[in-house]
Amino acid sequence: MPRSLTPTMRQSVAGNRISYAAGSNAATSAQATQKFIEKKKEYDAVSALQRASALYLQRIESLADDCETMVEAGKIHGQVLEQWPRMFQILNLYLASKDTSSDESPEQTTSDPHRLVRVNKEDLVGPLEDALQQTTS
Repeated sequence: MPRSLTPTMRQSVAGNRISYAAGSNAATSAQATQKFIEKKKEYDAVSALQRASALYLQRIESLADDCETMVEAGKIHGQVLEQWPRMFQILNLYLASKDTSSDESPEQTTSDPHRLVRVNKEDLVGPLEDALQQTTS
């Protein structure tokens, strides 16, 4: 069957399209500009919220680190406080053994503590010079 030489025409859809070219529908262009400005404001607000959230997260993480440090310090403090009763018990045992040893041997009293004694320099230098003269002569 031979083809028809007359081309079939299709209906144009260009009339249904919105034109964004300059000089075309000014109301549509103003609406698009207004919508763009609103979207830009929304984007800026979301960006600012994201930055604020990131800073807030950093602060919370810093507080968490500080809390972990305080937990470790609390554990160490508790360990030290746990040792104090044992320390007092050891001191009491020492004092009790010291008291019993002094009760058992009263004759073994401790000697007098060391004392500073003043000695005149002249008393020492005179005999020393005499001894030096005797050895040199």
